[in-house]
Amino acid sequence: MPRRVEDEEPPLTEVRLDVWLDVACLFPTRSQASAACAGGKVDLNGRAAAAHKLVRAGDRLAITFSRGRRSFLVKGLVEKHVAKAAARTLYDETTPPLSPELLEARRLERLLAPRRDEKGGKLSKRERRAREKARGW
Repeated sequence: MPRRVEDEEPPLTEVRLDVWLDVACLFPTRSQASAACAGGKVDLNGRAAAAHKLVRAGDRLAITFSRGRRSFLVKGLVEKHVAKAAARTLYDETTPPLSPELLEARRLERLLAPRRDEKGGKLSKRERRAREKARGW
């Protein structure tokens, strides 16, 4: 049966922040997005945002991830999951590029980090804690 014009939903003007973060593939799950909001890791237009806040096109987001703070400009809104390629069109990343000094420091950190032999498996808990301590986490 063909869809009627009156059956079509109007375009979205606002969406919950945790839903948008999940749909835009910035967090793997909605619960992780909600936890990040509750933990103060997400700023909406310069202010700490709770998961229930509404996002509109044109809003600015700043999110603290484990590798640093990234900023985004909201371009589109969707409530339901879409393909990852389509999800990437929902925002523009406005994070300034890292300084050459910081890039070089990260490269040296990777080069000088202790390596395990290929058959050694993953790092032990003690080794992981030592690595986190050395990085300052």
